[in-house]
Amino acid sequence: MKLTKLFEMQTELDAFIQKQRTTNEDVFQAKGLALLVELAELANETRSFKFWSSKGPSEIEVILEEYVDSIHFILSLGIELGFETMTNWPEGKVEGELTELFLKTTESITYFLKDLTMESYANVWIHYGSIAEKLEFSHDAIIEAYILKNEENYTRQKVGY
Repeated sequence: MKLTKLFEMQTELDAFIQKQRTTNEDVFQAKGLALLVELAELANETRSFKFWSSKGPSEIEVILEEYVDSIHFILSLGIELGFETMTNWPEGKVEGELTELFLKTTESITYFLKDLTMESYANVWIHYGSIAEKLEFSHDAIIEAYILKNEENYTRQKVGY
């Protein structure tokens, strides 16, 4: 899947947010934590780990929206490091059931936040791609959902979210 358009859109959104909000905080670390939180929110919506509950997962649209929330932060972290030269979603697959994939993806993110290399960044994408595959999200569905959420994020900034 091509990432160039998504990187461009995220660069514009990040610039818009930066213009709206000034901060002295280390935004890279804040974005890293936000990515971990979004991954947890995604896991929560799938309910894959909730062995104690008979309630099923959220609607697929809700799960997809949570999924692309994470994509926003993956892109933004890459932009912070100049990795927007990554034009395609890296090839690779991580095996495991959904709960195991969430745990492995958490590990890949925390590793990346310490090892700020293109290789560890690509590994985060590979893990997210494995989650998408397990959830049966197509590349087109991810792009469409990202575009919709990107527009929503602009609206939120304009109204003081």
